[in-house]
Amino acid sequence: MAIITPLKTAAEQKLAEQFANVKAELPGAGAVRKLREEAFAGFEAKGLPHRRLESWRYTDLRSLVREAMPLARRAERPQAIADRLALQTIPGTRLVSIDGIFSAADSDLDNLPAGVSVRGLAEALTQAPEALAAALEVPEVARDDSALMLNAALAQDGVVIEIAPETELSRPILLLALGSGQKEAAQFSRVLIKVGAGAKVTIVEQHESVGPAPSQINHAISFAVADGAEVEHVRLVTRQRPETVQVQTLLAEIGAHVTFSSVALASCCGVLRQQSFLRYAGEHSRAALRGINLLRKQQHSDVTLVMDHAAAHGESRELFKNIIEGEGTGVFQGKVVVRQHSQKTDGSMKSNTLLLNDGATMFNKPELEIFADDVVCGHGATVAQMDAEQLFYLMARGLPRPQAEALVLAAFAGEVTEFVADEAVREIVFREIEAWLAQRGPVPKAGAA
Repeated sequence: MAIITPLKTAAEQKLAEQFANVKAELPGAGAVRKLREEAFAGFEAKGLPHRRLESWRYTDLRSLVREAMPLARRAERPQAIADRLALQTIPGTRLVSIDGIFSAADSDLDNLPAGVSVRGLAEALTQAPEALAAALEVPEVARDDSALMLNAALAQDGVVIEIAPETELSRPILLLALGSGQKEAAQFSRVLIKVGAGAKVTIVEQHESVGPAPSQINHAISFAVADGAEVEHVRLVTRQRPETVQVQTLLAEIGAHVTFSSVALASCCGVLRQQSFLRYAGEHSRAALRGINLLRKQQHSDVTLVMDHAAAHGESRELFKNIIEGEGTGVFQGKVVVRQHSQKTDGSMKSNTLLLNDGATMFNKPELEIFADDVVCGHGATVAQMDAEQLFYLMARGLPRPQAEALVLAAFAGEVTEFVADEAVREIVFREIEAWLAQRGPVPKAGAA
């Protein structure tokens, strides 16, 4: 019987070589080391995701990653990082990673709110590897995702955050992930967040690069949310080199009577895959994933999500807005799964896109996988150009066309920002939209019409 051995690309061969060279140095022993070995074996069996896989058909990572960059190493902080830290404006508890490696010196570890504990992932895996091994596993809902397997195998550092039960934080926790851009490097990092029962917290991620060199980024943030907790998560992916390729993964398992909300904004993102895997582990919980993608030139943003309703009386909401110009490409693949015992599920999924010229592209692929009979679930997707009547209305009242267009686009994208509960964070998100629109022309202030 013939044995077929798939050919490995140069990048896959390099990744295998890197893992063999660094696995003994990666933090964690015992169960963690075994998990890393198993995760990499799973990755080797599948290879980098490619277009022949249904969930990756629009983002061929195997073709995009021709060569594997060397793994990032802790280095002396460049002045550009210090300058960026000085400009940080979101009020809250700041936790900083540079090239995927936690920087305790730049983080607010001496002023943590009551009920919050923080450790670097590398430190936590070294001190208590058995306790954290399960948190690094690839969950069942994402069992076939080789990019996440690679993250589990090669995660060098990150942050572990624990929120005590009944803790209510008045200000956000800010995860500032900066790329130094001094030289080409691959970053593998993970954030683990455990939210206790009845706690209330806002987590904000900002991902930026401050230097000229591109990166390969594989980052995951994992939430374990206990009963009755409220979590707001906001992710900003901005100011990346055009050649940067990154995979951003959101994992969440939520208990009963939980409210979980995530809003993501991507602009100037190079090639970006944002994938979310959320599982309802308790009844009467509500979760919402929303996002804004602002794309131009040859930028590419792929939003792929799975909402796994494994408990009854769950509510899910997904809304993603895309504004695409130049030769930008947007992707939305959403799947809502309702298990047989998950009766009384209420789900709604929408993708709305404005294409600003003929070269822009959008792919939509919403799916419902329903095994229960007492549910209310639906999905919809629209792809259109700017409404000529809206532009005419504004221009007839004296606005030049660039301002009229900017006002229409700001209103279109701004609908998502209204779901950001924290006022200061909402303002930051809208400023990013304004900054992107300003490159097309001046953005009128509120009330200018």
